[in-house]
Amino acid sequence: MRNSTENFYSDLPANGKSLAGLLADESSFAEIPLSWHVVITDIRGSTQAVTSGQHQDVNLIATGSIVTVLNIAFGMNITVPFFFGGDGATFIIPPQLIDKVMRALLLYRSNTLSNFGLDLRTGTVAVAKIYEEGHRIYLAKFKRSALLSIPVVLGSGLNYAEKIIKGDDYLLSGHTEEDTELDLTGMQCRWDQIAPPDNKEEIVTLLVIAVDDGRQPEVFTKVMQKLDELYGSPEIRQPISITKLRYKTTFSRLGTEMRAKMGRIKWPQLLKTWFTSLYGSIYFSTRKGKVYLNSLVELSDTLVIDGKINTVISGSKLQREALQEFLDGMESGGEIIYGIHISGASVMSCYVRDLKDDHIHFVDGSDGGYTQAARVIKAKLAK
Repeated sequence: MRNSTENFYSDLPANGKSLAGLLADESSFAEIPLSWHVVITDIRGSTQAVTSGQHQDVNLIATGSIVTVLNIAFGMNITVPFFFGGDGATFIIPPQLIDKVMRALLLYRSNTLSNFGLDLRTGTVAVAKIYEEGHRIYLAKFKRSALLSIPVVLGSGLNYAEKIIKGDDYLLSGHTEEDTELDLTGMQCRWDQIAPPDNKEEIVTLLVIAVDDGRQPEVFTKVMQKLDELYGSPEIRQPISITKLRYKTTFSRLGTEMRAKMGRIKWPQLLKTWFTSLYGSIYFSTRKGKVYLNSLVELSDTLVIDGKINTVISGSKLQREALQEFLDGMESGGEIIYGIHISGASVMSCYVRDLKDDHIHFVDGSDGGYTQAARVIKAKLAK
């Protein structure tokens, strides 16, 4: 096991081989140190919130929890692996960060409850506790492109932590709220719903769970290879395209963003932000702006592997029907349980620390794609 240091994730080498090659290579994965912690944020009743039309608020709040944690980590020069889930997020946190992160998330939880009427559960489980219960978390770093590396997790540890936290056992972690203002610098939600790229018909949000945790590498490889076969490479099935991006900077949208950040609307700052955002359409037509848009597509977070497959892709109805037929076969064979949601657009929220090379964009299917796909899985498990 690697040394339990704050630089555990930073020190992991980024693996540039194919995803299938990575999943098959045990040596690329390392166990999370015992002293680390799993932190999960999750909006209680997110399905009902999405159904009632709050899907954009749900995505924004989930993004805000990521920005809260990453700004703290950035200030302490620590890199932490995280996973966007549409209605929440998962983090693997070193001991040096855990107290500060939990206090900030509890403050953020109070803010979202008072401003949006949505309860963001914020829980933590020690990795040592997860291991004691017979679960494991194996982590690798996958280099998806020249600009983006993502964490990849195998094992049942994160799924176990999620069950505990959503069961309320760890909802109250013993921490108190941070006594300073939230730092959500860089959080943005200024893009309108994004239609599928040209020659694509729909957006597919897919969740896949391996029934046997010990067969995750084999099962996930099988699913990802079928996606490649039916839809083409990740670049071809990318749901975000520059030609479909539309900047949306209404007072309502900016006000929602400000309430998530500050807990209230500060009108002088809102006006300043609105005037500044008007420059966006001009900036995106410049050389630097075009470079930013190209990197935005490359830095869109459309694949998450956190002990299950979470992905958003674009394609045709015929491709999706072929995919469902394949997945139905795997499911009836006892290999997987899957949930799928079909929509006519994707949605994107962003964390922009700078416009050059420090930004990431969180993608979900419109109308709460991840939340709806998870609902399908819950219904199957209930049977």
